[in-house]
Amino acid sequence: MHTGRLKLEYQLCFPIYATSRIITKLYQPHLIKIDLTYPQYLVLMVLWEKNSQSVSDICSLLLLETNTLTPLLKRLEGKGFIRRARSSSDERSVIVELTEKGIQTKEAAAPIPSKVFESIKTENISLEDLFHVKSVLTEIIRMKS
Repeated sequence: MHTGRLKLEYQLCFPIYATSRIITKLYQPHLIKIDLTYPQYLVLMVLWEKNSQSVSDICSLLLLETNTLTPLLKRLEGKGFIRRARSSSDERSVIVELTEKGIQTKEAAAPIPSKVFESIKTENISLEDLFHVKSVLTEIIRMKS
């Protein structure tokens, strides 16, 4: 048995998990200013790319289950960023649309990705390094989702 492989230093998952938490924390001060959490920001980004999407399409794009997304949508709706309505063509489907506030928030959020990238970039980590890591992780997601 190879129990030596059960050391944290050998695990691929831990640096990804820890980095995800660190990056999410880097977003927080920027998102607080526009009254969003990171998961809510992700939902809005999906809608900024293409407004008026079904809950199931948003779940698919964000790799979330409906029971995880629904509370996020309720909070976003309560804050006035989105509205939800049953589809007129399929009663089982719920369509999510941006409100005027949700549309206007895109402009306030526009500088956030650059600010986060700049806060990660150092002498030892270039933008090219970050884009390479993103490319590898995106490929893993594409293959496994």
